Amino acid sequence: MNRSILLAALLAGLTLAACEKTPTVVNVPAAAPGPAGPQGATGDQGAKGTAGRQGETGKSGESAPAEPAK
Repeated sequence: MNRSILLAALLAGLTLAACEKTPTVVNVPAAAPGPAGPQGATGDQGAKGTAGRQGETGKSGESAPAEPAK
């Protein structure tokens, strides 16, 4: 009796394992873009920005010239 239950359990495990199939994977290719359509209308010109601040005047050359690197 014990052997028949063990044998039935082993056979059930083998039959279930034999039925398991690996799934079929289908790789779908990426969509390729079609030809370009006609160019759209030109947009409106943007508003003119404000002028930036005026920079400071540079300093006069009162310092001694730097020595060249050796």
